[in-house]
Amino acid sequence: MHLTIPIFMEIALVVLVGFVDMLMLSSCGDGAVAAVGLASQIVMLVFLVYRFAASGVAVVCAQYHGAGLRKRLVQVVGVALVFNALLGLGVSALLYFNAEAILRMMGLRDELMAEGAAYLRITGAFSFFQAMGFTFSASLRSVDRVRSPMVATAVANVVNVVGNYLLIYGHCGCPALGVVGAAWATATSQGVSMAILLVHHTKVHIRRYPLVWFRPFPWREFAGIFKIGLPAIGEEMSYCLSQAVTIYFINQISTEALTTRTYVSNSVMFTYLFGMSAIQAGDILVGHLVGQRRYKAAYLLGNFFYRRALAVSLCCSGALALVGPWVLGLLTQNSEIIRLGTVLFWIDCALEIGRVRNIFACGTLRATGDVLYPMVIGITFQWVIAVGLFWVVAIPLGFGLIGAWAVFVLDENVRGCILIRRWHDKAWIGKSLA
Repeated sequence: MHLTIPIFMEIALVVLVGFVDMLMLSSCGDGAVAAVGLASQIVMLVFLVYRFAASGVAVVCAQYHGAGLRKRLVQVVGVALVFNALLGLGVSALLYFNAEAILRMMGLRDELMAEGAAYLRITGAFSFFQAMGFTFSASLRSVDRVRSPMVATAVANVVNVVGNYLLIYGHCGCPALGVVGAAWATATSQGVSMAILLVHHTKVHIRRYPLVWFRPFPWREFAGIFKIGLPAIGEEMSYCLSQAVTIYFINQISTEALTTRTYVSNSVMFTYLFGMSAIQAGDILVGHLVGQRRYKAAYLLGNFFYRRALAVSLCCSGALALVGPWVLGLLTQNSEIIRLGTVLFWIDCALEIGRVRNIFACGTLRATGDVLYPMVIGITFQWVIAVGLFWVVAIPLGFGLIGAWAVFVLDENVRGCILIRRWHDKAWIGKSLA
């Protein structure tokens, strides 16, 4: 719980940034929400690219910390920071100069293009802040310093809300910029968050990086980041890409369907926040235990926080379904969106079981060093079921968004059952890098 609560607060505040943007932009119309929702999906895909190095850092540093290998921990973080800095600058430039082309490829309608391109161009250009922030946060978390990322995210939320208030609506003499104002507020908040994490990192965690430790270049640590990071981010990137493809299909149904998906997806994130936080906290401890080769303790701890995460997430999902019409009524006056979204909230209760299993199994297997199996299972089922079957059910068969959500339930639960079996079989023992 010492780790879970700060992680929960951090993740909740991260999700709150997107939800607040959606809530405050809803006054600009459902079209603005749909455009920003699609642009945000692309930005989230980019963040997954940045999390590649951070994922490797989180696992490798946790195991090195548990094994008492301080020098190697510092080498891993130093290499990851340089890598993500170069990657972040390159990707930011790509998004700034190709925002409209990317959105056209995603099938965004012409009437939504101006707002979507403006949002993507600004948030994408400054996304390198997040590239550095992910690495700092992963490094701090791996050694149990989970409060620093929470503080940074809390301050970033305040900056984002104030920025939205000033720049979307034009208060206190500021221009009313609408979607563009929301983009600038988001970019500014990410910059502030990165600066706070940098200060915490250099004051309380790694104060200096002795150059002698990087001569010769620590190729073993660099390879360790790739060994963990590539499969880990490969599975997550596949998931995000599959979601992007399904958004493309939903966009073909109607603008109402795309808007409903945006409202529902942002709302259901709150149902599994505590479960995800407990799992991430447990993964840090599992990494420490695996680094010490205490495999039985790691297994028992994993089972403990999985059961708690599932119970809390199911309760939250049921509560959201009950108040769904009221929540959607705060966001839109469109009765069809409210009706359709309420049905999706109830379907999501069944989806929650598989989602928590996948979050647990993927994250905890990764913490032990077992990364290839979750990637293979994830990629296979995400594209065969979550994309292939989705298209058949939603488009040719005409079941629309409700049929699509039912397919998501099938995908998450089938993958979850397979991956949870891997955990119980203990095939992950002996895969540690430390």
